[in-house]
Amino acid sequence: MQHSSKPRAVTTRRLLEMKAQGIKIVALTAYDALMARIFDEAGVDILLVGDSVGNIVQGHETTIPVTLEDIIYHTKAVRRGAQRALIVADMPFMSYQVHPDEAFRNAGRLMKEGGAGAVKLEGGQRVLEAVSRMTAAGIPVMGHLGLTPQSIHQFGSYQARGRDAEEAEQIYRDACALEQAGAFAIVLEKIPAQLARRITETLRIPTIGIGAGPWCDGQILVYADMLGLTVDFHPRFVRRYENLHERITDAVRRYAEDVRRGEFPNESESY
Repeated sequence: MQHSSKPRAVTTRRLLEMKAQGIKIVALTAYDALMARIFDEAGVDILLVGDSVGNIVQGHETTIPVTLEDIIYHTKAVRRGAQRALIVADMPFMSYQVHPDEAFRNAGRLMKEGGAGAVKLEGGQRVLEAVSRMTAAGIPVMGHLGLTPQSIHQFGSYQARGRDAEEAEQIYRDACALEQAGAFAIVLEKIPAQLARRITETLRIPTIGIGAGPWCDGQILVYADMLGLTVDFHPRFVRRYENLHERITDAVRRYAEDVRRGEFPNESESY
């Protein structure tokens, strides 16, 4: 019997196993096939087609302008690049808030047209009905609590959430309710590390942290921040593993110089 060399695909079930076994989950955002392939080959477990595409790719100030069509387009691209990672598509602003039926239909489009393996939506209490509908129909849902960027106009800032006891308790209750409604994982963004620890230890499903301390079951970053492509964004929770902004700028300058001096292409680069 021939064994395929294809790596074992990451599924929602596998993520539950990883939590149970204490194996940390690695997640990154991705918006195109090229980066998806690189991250996939580097062993990333979850590729989130985030509505952060609005900031990183489209140049918007917030994630609000991103449309369902945008996410479908980018999910299709990421799908073509990745073989092993679980691809999670963000449900953009107003694609799930109006009515559970509409949320259900839009999630279905992300799976059917986009090729997503799961969807992610922000919020607690108010999205529970939508989460239940989706999970009952076989659409895996990842929750997102704490700082929820789509609610930026309501919050008024990107400050950490859950710092006072009342809000912390609400986030904890929302996390438990999302698990109850059928979510397979929850992103915890910019909340106190001890609150994230409490949630992580209570839930059976994995937590993925971003600015939520070291005790979550996994971590996610926006890849452009982690690789140092973004230069004017310095939150405490981002560790820069490379300074690609500098390195790419330098490479492009050298290319430009060679072209202007007539040194590119040379004889061996010509036909």
